[in-house]
Amino acid sequence: MSVRSKPAKRLKRRRRVRAKITGTATRPRISVFRSNRGISAQLVDDVAGHTLAAVSWTEGPLRDKPSMEQATEAGKLLAQRATAAGIQTAVFDRGGYQYHGRVRAFAEGVREGGLTV
Repeated sequence: MSVRSKPAKRLKRRRRVRAKITGTATRPRISVFRSNRGISAQLVDDVAGHTLAAVSWTEGPLRDKPSMEQATEAGKLLAQRATAAGIQTAVFDRGGYQYHGRVRAFAEGVREGGLTV
C-alpha cells in the first residue's frame, strides 16, 4: 500500500472532476485555485483553450480583506468581468477542493454577481 500526499490526493480528485466537466465558449468552466493566502479563479473555454476572464486575490481591492470576504468579493468581481465579456452561465469546477468554506463563498459570490452557475 502506498502513502499518498495531500497534493497527490487533491490531484486525483481534480482529475476525477475534470473528466466530467468541460467548458465551452457559451458556458465556460470556472476553475478555482485556493491557497493558504488567497483564492484565484478563471473562466476557461476548454474547446479553444483560452482564458476568458480571471481574478486573483493579489488585486488591489481584494488584497487586504479577510479570507471569507475576499472569496465572496472575488466571485462578484469574476461575475462582473464575465458579464462584460458577454457570458451569462458557467460550469463550476471546484478543482479537487471540498465545496466548503472559501470555495463555497466564492461560488456564492459568483451567483450574487449575476452569473448562473
